[in-house]
Amino acid sequence: MGQSLTIIGSERSARRKKQKADELGDTPTVSLTAASVTDLDNVTQHQIVYKKMEQLMDRMQDENIGLRVRTVNKFRAKVPSVFTGTDLIIWMMNNLDVDDQVEALYLANLLSSHGYLFPIDDHFLNVKNDGSYYRFQTPYYWPSNIFDPENTDYAVYLCKRTMQNKKRLELADYEAENLAKLQKVLSRKWEFVFLQAEAQSKVDKKRDRMERKVLDSQERAFWDVHRPMPGTIITTEIDYRKLKRYKDVTTLPNGDINNLLPIPPPIKIINKPTVESLKKDITAMRLKLDRRNIKLSKIADTYITYFEQYAEYDPFFTPPEISNPWLLDNIEVWDCEKHSSMFCYRKEVTVRRIKRWAFSLKELLADPAGKEHFTKFLEKEFSCENLKFWEAVQNLKKLPQREVPEAAQEIWTEYLSGDSLNIDSQSRELSRKNMSAPDRWAFDIAAVHVYHLMKSDSYQRYIRSEMYKEYLNTSKKKTSMKGIRSIVSFSGKRDICPS
Repeated sequence: MGQSLTIIGSERSARRKKQKADELGDTPTVSLTAASVTDLDNVTQHQIVYKKMEQLMDRMQDENIGLRVRTVNKFRAKVPSVFTGTDLIIWMMNNLDVDDQVEALYLANLLSSHGYLFPIDDHFLNVKNDGSYYRFQTPYYWPSNIFDPENTDYAVYLCKRTMQNKKRLELADYEAENLAKLQKVLSRKWEFVFLQAEAQSKVDKKRDRMERKVLDSQERAFWDVHRPMPGTIITTEIDYRKLKRYKDVTTLPNGDINNLLPIPPPIKIINKPTVESLKKDITAMRLKLDRRNIKLSKIADTYITYFEQYAEYDPFFTPPEISNPWLLDNIEVWDCEKHSSMFCYRKEVTVRRIKRWAFSLKELLADPAGKEHFTKFLEKEFSCENLKFWEAVQNLKKLPQREVPEAAQEIWTEYLSGDSLNIDSQSRELSRKNMSAPDRWAFDIAAVHVYHLMKSDSYQRYIRSEMYKEYLNTSKKKTSMKGIRSIVSFSGKRDICPS
């Protein structure tokens, strides 16, 4: 709405200026004609506003009749190329056909909101009729010359600001939040963003101090237009629905550009595909199939490592130690001791099972033989209470409801009432509160704490211990001896001849 008001107000002022010029013999000013627009096909609702504003900015920056720009001293520091808000309003009153200060202030705020001039000490692009300082934007950053910037450019700018140890360049709260969000979104190419920001920062340091101040403020104002602070309007947004309805530009008899007129949508002519076009499509599709579009992330690498580690224990890839009795006539699995674990406990433990104990504490405790061997190790180190307490808590969850209070009281009396179990005071106090109405999960927090202690301390010492290494080497020797005996017995049977 602000842009349409600007168009109407500017055209009204232009016509009044033209009438006065005809009376006084002066040249007309601030009027957008069809000749001033080089490419009418690309004219949009924004470009019409920008052209009129830029003609006004050219007059403001004229050396003879323009606004006086000067360098002032502020708190023992020089502030280059500035003018005050009062000077701007007075210039508009004297050089433009505006009725009062309110209209001049409205026009100045429109220029500031579009980024043609900006306050040097504020992110909010607003003009006040006082002694606050403002600065003209360089034509390079004018909206008509800049396409919509990408998030990567904004990330480079914010990252560069963090590298410069200047109080005036510190990030605002909303900018710091935007930087954190961009760092998550652009995590894959953040190294590139950082290198770009570092290179730009080095180039800025080589510039003159006064020139660097001006350029820093102009770049900040550019991003205040395209990435404004919360609560402000983005003036560079395009109404694409209106742009679809209005595509043509017509001229009035006096040469002014008329409002955009609607035209019917173009009729699309669909041609029949030829053999050559189909061959090109097939070639392009084959190239897409050969190209690898998925980037392997850390999660994918973790999954690959996991499956490579467990490939030896996957029955689809490696035959299991005990064959399936439903597929083969092998009753070995029924002869094993009855146990709920997937690995039945046997006196002879294979090397594959012992190697699996080193994967994690969970794998070690899931194997009855591994749990028994780990218990012997803890007994040697006088720290078996942790494992016994954790097993008691797991067994508590399997008991019938009527037996839970009595079993919970026994666990509390044996492990937690005294100092036999090494847990933190917070877990002990929570367990004490849960004992007022004991249930299956009364000691879950303490059990988790004990499990992490075993995982980070006892289990690591067990894997590095000589006890585990000797057990593994002994199993390897037994396996090799079995192979030798089977070969010897097989060869001996072949040498026996019937008498």
